[in-house]
Amino acid sequence: MSLKRPIQPMPDDIATRLCADGLRPAYDARPPYQRNDYLGWIAQAKRPETRQKRIDQMCDELRGGRLYMKMVWRKDA
Repeated sequence: MSLKRPIQPMPDDIATRLCADGLRPAYDARPPYQRNDYLGWIAQAKRPETRQKRIDQMCDELRGGRLYMKMVWRKDA
C-alpha cells in the first residue's frame, strides 16, 4: 500500500518504547496508514506532556489490539 501523505520517521524514543514494551510486532502488523498516522499525531504535540500521553495511548491501543485512535479496529476487517 502506498501512502499519499508524507511518511513520518520513527523517532528513536518511540522505537525504544515499542521494543521495551514488546509492542513492535503489534505496531508492524498495523497497516501503513495507521503507523504513519500514529507517528504524525505524536509529532504534532506541542507540549511534552501531550506527546507522552499520545505515546501512551498508542501503546495501550497496540497492546489491546482492538483500537486505532480510539476507534474500533479489527485486523481482519
